[in-house]
Amino acid sequence: MANEASHDRFALIKESLDFIYDKEDSKKAYDEITLLIDKYRKKIKSKPYDMTQKDVILITYGDQIFHEGETALATLKRFLDEYVEDYINTVHILPFYPYSSDDGFSIVNYKGVCPRMGSWRDIEALSKDHRLMFDGVINHISQLSSWFNGFLANDPEYLEFFTELDPSTDLSQVVRPRTTPLLSEYTDDEGKVRHIWTTFSRDQVDLNYANYKVLLKVLDVLLYYVEKGASLLRLDAIAFIWKQIGTTCVHLPQTHELIQLMREVLHEVAPEVLIITETNVPHSENISYFGKGDDEAQMVYNFALPPLLAFAILKGTTTKLTQWANTLELPSDKVCFFNFTASHDGVGVRAVSDILDEKEIDFLVQNTLLHRGIVSYRAVGDEQVKSPYELNCSYIDILTHPGDPNSLRAKRMILSQAVTLSMPGVPGVYFHSLVGSQNYHEAVRKTRQNRSINREKLNFDNIQEQMADEHNLRNSIFKRYKQLLSIRTNEKAFCPYSPFEFLTIRDEVFAIKRYTKDKQEYIIALYNFTNKIVQIPRDLLQVGDDELIDIITHKLYNKIELPIESYGMLWLKKINNMKQKDEK
Repeated sequence: MANEASHDRFALIKESLDFIYDKEDSKKAYDEITLLIDKYRKKIKSKPYDMTQKDVILITYGDQIFHEGETALATLKRFLDEYVEDYINTVHILPFYPYSSDDGFSIVNYKGVCPRMGSWRDIEALSKDHRLMFDGVINHISQLSSWFNGFLANDPEYLEFFTELDPSTDLSQVVRPRTTPLLSEYTDDEGKVRHIWTTFSRDQVDLNYANYKVLLKVLDVLLYYVEKGASLLRLDAIAFIWKQIGTTCVHLPQTHELIQLMREVLHEVAPEVLIITETNVPHSENISYFGKGDDEAQMVYNFALPPLLAFAILKGTTTKLTQWANTLELPSDKVCFFNFTASHDGVGVRAVSDILDEKEIDFLVQNTLLHRGIVSYRAVGDEQVKSPYELNCSYIDILTHPGDPNSLRAKRMILSQAVTLSMPGVPGVYFHSLVGSQNYHEAVRKTRQNRSINREKLNFDNIQEQMADEHNLRNSIFKRYKQLLSIRTNEKAFCPYSPFEFLTIRDEVFAIKRYTKDKQEYIIALYNFTNKIVQIPRDLLQVGDDELIDIITHKLYNKIELPIESYGMLWLKKINNMKQKDEK
């Protein structure tokens, strides 16, 4: 069976190459990929793994937390060991490679570790107790990289590694995520000015996948990451990797084909490796990266969730959130969403451009500004019209004003995180959300980058002191977060691939019903999005005579109406099954 599966994978690899390249280049690429697979198969020991409810992913920078006398990655490991060892089993270390800008997303050397953070030895130490997600920042590379320097030096090895165009080329159809110029000027070693494609910034030069040699280099990098301990690979900004003049240059067929090819190559060496696509685009476009359910990404960032959750909490109504949730479908039981509320980036609003209208998006924009956040824009069309792209703000500051009472701030924040933990899929917990960080304006003043507002680097001793202080907001959020994580990871109904449905109960309440795979057990998660107690008629839950217990507080709920406190929650479970488990 193994040989048959391998034969099928190689057939799919060849099929993808034939679709993307001409006959001659396809054959050359196929031969080189075969050698590459043989090379890494000897180095990588495959370890089968099935994701369960215990899989929770912490999103963090390698130098997120620091302590004098040790590497940042070693300090991160110490934090994980001391605070979340029993609750978080996977760590997404944001780009820890040598870089020149954008906090790691402009990579100088794909195969190195930033000396300021540590070394590969530190990464290996982390991998002993946690599964690791690495970033595949493969749409672009730093202008200071050897690849781009080789290109500017007219080195034959790097010929056509980047997309060079006449600046008069009509690029008006290209979808833009930024307001910066699409083409940037560089002077090569012979003094010639060259105009090169740069989707995100002048320091992030787009790779040209029309040259199959670029694909080979990138595949080598991804396989190297697996060799170094990556169980999950996040494909950053992957929607933009294929360029074709006269099109939008986003979500092109070649892009999907490249993802399919990468998946087959990775699985030929390590079938357990998961691909996660990061595409901050309208929801209907984002989910296309699931493919048919067995050929592209196993996980897709659920970009619509953060803005919709914020909108619902600020408005006190879940109508839009529930309507959207009821559209969620998966093409197979082998894929799932990656659910999050905050990350190193801001809260993207493009994902809800086909869900919220302009006034509703402006409501989010105005609240962000009122709460001392920042809004970033993107260019639209030939006229360079600016449209809101993302809200740059810590998530707690999107939900509440910095001057609000800490009790209200903690309640709203924990409500948003609890919803995320119970959504179908795998939860992603941003480090700053876990410890209740607020806007960090000082970094914005220093870097002049809006996204720095939610990227503060933290002192380990200070964090320890603040999280031990019962009057500190960090303490309130972390303790409650940890409690929810400890419950979630022991409930099979929260398995990423288990069946689910969303109940429409009343405007103030968001309701998720999660089942175990055999549908013998369930958990109904109920959330009150208002500042007053809400009564839920039991018959709306469609649970018959089942005895229910809230697994958070261990209170029984068998009356005609179930009260939910302001910004409160219930995780209701059928008590019969719990008794049966105890008896066994």
